Amino acid sequence: MKKYLSITALILVVFSCATNPLTGKKNLNFVSNSELFPSSFQQYDTFLKENKVISGTSDAKKVEAVGFRIKAAAEKYLTYLGQTQYLKDYRWEYKLVDNKEVNAWCLPGGKIVVYSGILPITQDEAGLATVMGHEVSHALANHGAQRMSAAQLQQLGAVGVAVATGGQSAENQEMWQKYYGLGSEVGVMLPFSRSNESEADKIGLTLMAIAGYNPDDSIAFWTRMSAKGGSGTPEFLSTHPSDATRIANLKSLIPQAKATAAKVGVVYK
Repeated sequence: MKKYLSITALILVVFSCATNPLTGKKNLNFVSNSELFPSSFQQYDTFLKENKVISGTSDAKKVEAVGFRIKAAAEKYLTYLGQTQYLKDYRWEYKLVDNKEVNAWCLPGGKIVVYSGILPITQDEAGLATVMGHEVSHALANHGAQRMSAAQLQQLGAVGVAVATGGQSAENQEMWQKYYGLGSEVGVMLPFSRSNESEADKIGLTLMAIAGYNPDDSIAFWTRMSAKGGSGTPEFLSTHPSDATRIANLKSLIPQAKATAAKVGVVYK
């Protein structure tokens, strides 16, 4: 049985890795856009019906304006990469929602929500472009599908542990499941999530640069975020890099973002 589980896991990994044009990496992905997008669009519509959407205000118009510029930048970048069909199933929307939480998100397929609580920190279009470029990048890099696929493998691993320890006492079986759960979460799932965040930062910088926003301004936004304070969770137990790590990474990535934007046709001094 253990042999068959291992072979099954290997087959899943080998035949579900595709190269993402924005990262150049082979990514684990068991879920196609045709499966994921309809559910994503339905969730987005349900969320909008159940929450207060702000429309017609200067802030709402700013969210839409920045969203359109980031969308245009994504299209321009993918055209430059020779991937003109990559976004054909995306259905872009950008909504401002009345919520005090400091947050924004993008569902698979280009469905974006910005909470009003983050606007005092974004302050201007460049700050908003930093946030929206990052969130859109999660969707473009298929991070949602990757996390779902990783979770499926994690569950398959738990089944393997259960099979391997099936002849032991209930106490030992429970102990091994706890060890596996902790080890796979801290050693695999959390680093995987942090790598997704860093990847979205990198792509997001490029998108905001191509959209005409100076990527240097991303540092000011994240500095403001850092000043607001976070949860205090150690980085190795967090889904996100620490603010200090993120800012340091962004500073090192800005020259590359500007260079890529220049190749696409947007030049910064």
